[in-house]
Amino acid sequence: MAEEDDARIRILQSLRGKICEAKNLGPVSGPNRQRDLCTFCTISLDQEEVFRTKVFDKSGSPFYGEDFYFEIPRPFQCLSFYVYAKSVFQRDLPVGKVSIRKDDLCKYSGKEHWFSLHPVDPNSEVQGKVHLEMRLNEVITENGSVGQHLVVRIIECKELPLINGQNCDPYATVSLVGPARSDQKKTKVKKKTSNPQFEETFFFEVTRSSSYSKKSHFQVEEEDIEKLEIKVDLWNNENLGQDVFLGETRVPVKILRNDHIHKAWYLLQPKGNGSKSKSDDLGSLRLKLTYIEDTVLPSACYTPLCNLLLKSPDVKPISASAAHILGDTCRERYEAVLPMVRLLLHHNRFVPFVSAVAALELDNTQEANTIFRGNSLATRCIDDMMKIVGKNYLAVTLKPVIDEICDSNKTCEIDPNKLKEGDNVEVNKENLQVYVQKVFSSITQSSSSCPPLMCDVFRSLRHLACKRFPGDPHVQYSAVSSFVFLRFFAVAVLSPHSFQLRSHHPDPEISRTLTLISKTIQTLGSWGSLSKKLSSFKETYMYDFFKSFQEDKCIEKVKKFLDEISSNVSKESSGLEDAVVLKEGEVQKRAQGRKRLGKRNFKKRWLRVTNRELSYHKHKGKEALCTISVKNIQAVEKLDESAFNRKNMFQVVHSEKPLYVQAGNCVEASEWLEVLGQVTRCNEGRLATFHPSNYTSGAWQCCKSQSNSAPGCKPCTTTMLANLQLDIDCDRETERIFSFLSSNDTKLQNMEDACASMAVYQGPQREQEEYSKFTIQEPKETFQTLKQLRNIMEELQRQHNIRNDTTAQYGSLDNPIVGKTS
Repeated sequence: MAEEDDARIRILQSLRGKICEAKNLGPVSGPNRQRDLCTFCTISLDQEEVFRTKVFDKSGSPFYGEDFYFEIPRPFQCLSFYVYAKSVFQRDLPVGKVSIRKDDLCKYSGKEHWFSLHPVDPNSEVQGKVHLEMRLNEVITENGSVGQHLVVRIIECKELPLINGQNCDPYATVSLVGPARSDQKKTKVKKKTSNPQFEETFFFEVTRSSSYSKKSHFQVEEEDIEKLEIKVDLWNNENLGQDVFLGETRVPVKILRNDHIHKAWYLLQPKGNGSKSKSDDLGSLRLKLTYIEDTVLPSACYTPLCNLLLKSPDVKPISASAAHILGDTCRERYEAVLPMVRLLLHHNRFVPFVSAVAALELDNTQEANTIFRGNSLATRCIDDMMKIVGKNYLAVTLKPVIDEICDSNKTCEIDPNKLKEGDNVEVNKENLQVYVQKVFSSITQSSSSCPPLMCDVFRSLRHLACKRFPGDPHVQYSAVSSFVFLRFFAVAVLSPHSFQLRSHHPDPEISRTLTLISKTIQTLGSWGSLSKKLSSFKETYMYDFFKSFQEDKCIEKVKKFLDEISSNVSKESSGLEDAVVLKEGEVQKRAQGRKRLGKRNFKKRWLRVTNRELSYHKHKGKEALCTISVKNIQAVEKLDESAFNRKNMFQVVHSEKPLYVQAGNCVEASEWLEVLGQVTRCNEGRLATFHPSNYTSGAWQCCKSQSNSAPGCKPCTTTMLANLQLDIDCDRETERIFSFLSSNDTKLQNMEDACASMAVYQGPQREQEEYSKFTIQEPKETFQTLKQLRNIMEELQRQHNIRNDTTAQYGSLDNPIVGKTS
């Protein structure tokens, strides 16, 4: 049973951060050495590109401002950031790179750092590992002399890089090198694979003594052995060009004297040349990185902590609950609330919890006009909920008009101090007014699309606000508008790339336009601001601009919208759900009806998935070449690499022939699988099994079944049905909560001490700085919850320790040896 539990342990990785800016970029290598070229950045896991910024106009110190987040679906050794100069007539030219080994990522987590750029040398761009078996054999020759032969068996390689997005054609050279010798042998070329199986053995003569006797058994000349080493190089075979170096490892022969057979995995290293060339000053890159690696244990380990958290809405007072204690002790860590919100959402416990914490906050709010304006636990929870639940709502409501604003790029500056020469302020004001009117109308007419869960929360907030301030007729609206306008729509307009409304950070001029629109939307949606006199606005140049909207009866429109999304009246659905683009991008699509292998079998296509259909197009914006209804999709699964000798492939199984697709990288493949899995998980015709390979030459290549309609040979990925538009991994979220609580163990202990002190000392609360940081209404109840939390955490930590005791052996596949370089 213990072995089964260990088999269910998962290592999950994610990376979040921002490519902020570069400064003092040096000249690029190559014939064109202009200093100020258009540049862009990429992110690579080892040598696989997984993210690319937009191209930035000519500047030696560009501001990229690109946020990124992705799950890392495979092991990796190195995270690299490349800066490229965009070239029109030739390949993009590398300016420099920042490479950070996986083990060093924790040093930079959560904070911004400036990194110096280093040269991009093709011989240093390596990844992967090689499995070797080596031994020294004693050999007796015909004349009776004895010597030693070195036997080197190259077994296999793992995780070699893609070459131009495709699997490589690898081969290996095995050499015995020393001061006066270099004997080299070569394996066969393996076609289209990143994990070649070589299984080839090579023999080298090492030493030979002048005579043989039993006393000189296994005699070796020490000076030779000390200087000899085995060198293994991996190459990609290029039929028409120069072969590409993939990596090397070096093993001293002397280590084989202590082993009968030495068998181990080695990491491939850059090509060693004995010295490092001095690099030019290439500039630097400012990055913010947060790498998270979660060791997720079997579900049973998390049941006690999960149950304690889910009981939180029922605890009286709410401040004594485990979820509130998490928010209280981790208030400096904004991201600590997110896993708790996701867990409560999944189990339909979010609304009662957030209602309770909102009521607690309102009890401490003295003036109606400051309602929900701080960064409290209630506001953080609702912020995260809206981002999760309201993603498609934003896409339906804002994406069309945001796309129009970004693509048309009309000047909208109305600040006299920021106008450029030749700008017409009246024309700019008219442009801005048109855009604001479109955004405002899209929002105020969107109530039928507002997710029911958001409406439930807004209805609760409205009720609580009226109860707390019964004499204020406007508070019922400001309680809702402070979230839906100020913290949801206005923020999404200001930063559309952060809400997946645009793929990249907008240009400075467009960003300025979005800033002006966002400020206007905040004011129009803020009930308190609309009831003030126009002269109270800070920006005098906005006076006439806002006056026109007040005359347009926007107050009545806002009120009607807020009534609709927070009233008790159930909304009638029109039955016609708006099509929402969930993901789109360029892929390689396998052509139907072709032979298994062939150059023209795969073509570039633009793949697009909405909540209604999956379609592919010749190019973005063109008519669909094929459309598949989402309801007709029976399975979406990974495809074995061996099917077409290509990585990152998946299949969409429907009533016709399966659609075979290759994503651009491992992250893209994972995202396509997630989105398609979510949108089809409730389909009635979903399959229970699938074929992980293709049908060719009269048989399925995976199970050799000859019937084209034979049931699959592998179980389909199971999906959890939920009332949200995403799957939530509850075990992972609970592990994240455990990590946050563990890192704040000292605060938990201080809170426990404060409860004990308050329970014993019944007089007025003493002014102690540490105690005042916590919300403790009922010391005894809070103390009991803290004791339960600490007991559960101790047991969880014990479970982690048990599984961490068995570390992978050095030289194994999971813990390869870092080979020597020259």
